[in-house]
Amino acid sequence: MTINIRPESESDYAAIYQLTEEAFKGKPYAGGDEQDLIDALRAIRALSVSLVATDDSVVVGQITFSPATITSRLGTWFALGPVSVSPERQGEGIGGELIEAGLKRIKAMGAWGCILTGDPRYYSRHGFEMAQQHCPVNEPSEYFMLRLLGNKQPQGIFEFHEAFYPSRSAAEPG
Repeated sequence: MTINIRPESESDYAAIYQLTEEAFKGKPYAGGDEQDLIDALRAIRALSVSLVATDDSVVVGQITFSPATITSRLGTWFALGPVSVSPERQGEGIGGELIEAGLKRIKAMGAWGCILTGDPRYYSRHGFEMAQQHCPVNEPSEYFMLRLLGNKQPQGIFEFHEAFYPSRSAAEPG
C-alpha cells in the first residue's frame, strides 16, 4: 500500500462526495450532510484546503479545511472537517496522514491554529486539546477542540464558516 496525498482536482469531486457519504453513514456523531458541506464550501470558494489520499489512483481519503473566525478578530484560524476515510480502509492511519499534511499546509498559510468539533479520543492523538472556553455557541462544547500551530493563544469565541449552518444562513435575510 502506497498512499499519496495531494490537493483535490475537479476529477475527484464525485469520488469525494461518495467517499464522504459512505464514511459518515450511520455514525451517531454525523449530521448526514458532510458531503454537501464540502460541495457548499467549494461552491462559495471557502474551501481553503482540500487534500485527497489515493492508493493506486483510487481516492481512499479526503480532508477539508475552511476559514474560521474568532470574536477578537486576532489571528488566522481554520476549521478542520470533515475528514473522511473509506470504511474498509479506516484504522490504517490514512486519516492521521491527511490531518498532518493539512496542518502543514495551513501553517504555511499563516494559521495560528485549527478548530474542530469531533471525537476527543481520536483528535487528541493528533495534538488537539479541549477548548470549551472558545466554543461557538451552536456547537457541543464537549467535542470542541483546538490545535495551536505556534505560541499565539486565541482570545474570544470561535465561529465556523456560515456554510456549516445552511438552515441558519437560509433563514437570514439576504
